[in-house]
Amino acid sequence: MKLKRTHKCGKIRSENIGEEVIVSGWVQKRRDHGGLIFIDIRDRSGIVQTVFNPDNQDIFEEAENLRAEYVVSVKAKVRKRPDGNINSEMKTGEIELDVKDLEILDEAETPPFHVENSADVSDDLRLKYRYIDLRRPFMKNIIKMRHQAMKITRDYLVNNDFWEIETPILTKSTPEGARDYLVPSRVKEGKFFALPQSPQLFKQLLMMSGMERYFQIARCFRDEDLRANRQPEFTQIDLEMSFVEKEDIFEIVEGLVKNIFEIANIEVPSEIKEMSYYEAIEKYGSDKPDLRFGMTLKDISDIVEDSDFNIFSGTVKKGGQVKGITVKNGADLSRSQIDNYTDYVKEFEAKGLAWIALENNEIKSPIAKFLSEDEIDKIIKKMEAESGDLMLFVADSKKVVANSLGNLRLKVAKDFNMIPENEYEFIWIVDFPLFEYDEKENSLKPQHHPFTAPRNEDIELLSTDPRKVRSDAYDLVLNGEELGGGSIRIHDTEVQQKVFNALEMSEEEAEEKFGFLLEAFKYGTPPHGGIAFGFDRMLQIMSGADSIRDVIAFPKTQSATSPLTNAPSSVSKEQLEELKIKLDI
Repeated sequence: MKLKRTHKCGKIRSENIGEEVIVSGWVQKRRDHGGLIFIDIRDRSGIVQTVFNPDNQDIFEEAENLRAEYVVSVKAKVRKRPDGNINSEMKTGEIELDVKDLEILDEAETPPFHVENSADVSDDLRLKYRYIDLRRPFMKNIIKMRHQAMKITRDYLVNNDFWEIETPILTKSTPEGARDYLVPSRVKEGKFFALPQSPQLFKQLLMMSGMERYFQIARCFRDEDLRANRQPEFTQIDLEMSFVEKEDIFEIVEGLVKNIFEIANIEVPSEIKEMSYYEAIEKYGSDKPDLRFGMTLKDISDIVEDSDFNIFSGTVKKGGQVKGITVKNGADLSRSQIDNYTDYVKEFEAKGLAWIALENNEIKSPIAKFLSEDEIDKIIKKMEAESGDLMLFVADSKKVVANSLGNLRLKVAKDFNMIPENEYEFIWIVDFPLFEYDEKENSLKPQHHPFTAPRNEDIELLSTDPRKVRSDAYDLVLNGEELGGGSIRIHDTEVQQKVFNALEMSEEEAEEKFGFLLEAFKYGTPPHGGIAFGFDRMLQIMSGADSIRDVIAFPKTQSATSPLTNAPSSVSKEQLEELKIKLDI
């Protein structure tokens, strides 16, 4: 390399006019005009326009051979662009480089897609050629934002007396929730490590070790059925604190989130409001409510419990409920559109969807004949409906009603463009139930994990009515997305045993799964709590990216594969034999 870079492309400005510079980068675009060749050269910092003059014949002929994505270095003199050619949209738009020397560092084949923001390319193709996709300004800026967010996280937490401590990647399988990724041990035949789903147990051990304030930008792994915005490996901001209550954690977290979101010029309230889990489910049908629009769920069970519409009254008498949402100006929806919404709620186990439309203060509904005039008047009042509105109802168990109507609320809001852009509503969801009931297993399961502390006033219920126990858990929610979740942890062995008893977990099972943690409990455990943030999801919201894959340098597809490396892949027979593994496929 004979031309050693002296300046970055995107950093050259008017004050450099007259200087001789050497820049290096990729050929973004070539244009031939009036006997001159214009080459835009791009590096990480930006783009600069270079000019090749036929007076320098040898260099000019070399420039004629340049193609998109060639890697080059040029020596040039910085000069002011002619007045008519100034580009105010480019940071370097007032200057250009008059090239004196050119070095082609590497040639390039024609890329499979253009390196530009507007490239209309399939996800599979983008991921197969991710190293080219990452050259696009949109992707480059997201990776820069990710780096900035990591630095801000480290700086903020260190300044607040946290220590960054790494926890093991090869650990013990504790199959709770999602499936573990297993790693066979060569030196311990028939034994397996697991990749961590989170550093949960280790960060609690660090509190028992007296570290007091820990954090980690942690890599985590879950072998679960994937959804659009899930990845088998992901990053979380993980932190834990000793001698604290949840308010102390909220204060630290709100400061951190405020600093991170400043990167995207998103304002975070100085104090984020709280909402109980029960209120969130009651009003929004979700423990991660989107508060940017209204259309809350209304309960009409008391109005229809004795009605002649048996679907409503029968459901209430069986312990279920009837709730609805009011779609403003939705009365003119066609029957086929309503049928589509009916099919949609069935995806969430609802049996159907009832509706009442108000058109010019007249009732239009297939169920109106089963309801008295008084019942209809009370329903309209409860639903806060006006002429031109459409009311949609689900009658089922409380769980199905919440899930189906909560999701319908979001779908309708999107269909009717009710969700404002560039608006950010943060909320803490608190007082989750400690347990959830698994109907298939006919048993209780932890809502979060078995080390979540119950509310102090509910501890006695662990032995008498565990389904009513509230936890000291909390989630930070933004625009219907969970940014992070955590809890105050159990530090009392007696309370921990009561939780295991409620879960019908035997001493042998507890010892097998968590023996090393339970052993540590015996030697003095401080009150402690923490939280973990989905770093990738946070970046997706901040950047406005369509997919979580856009904020990860080398992500997997929705089917947990890598088009770039063709992972996962087969391994040799010799490797399997060394691990004493036989495949049954």
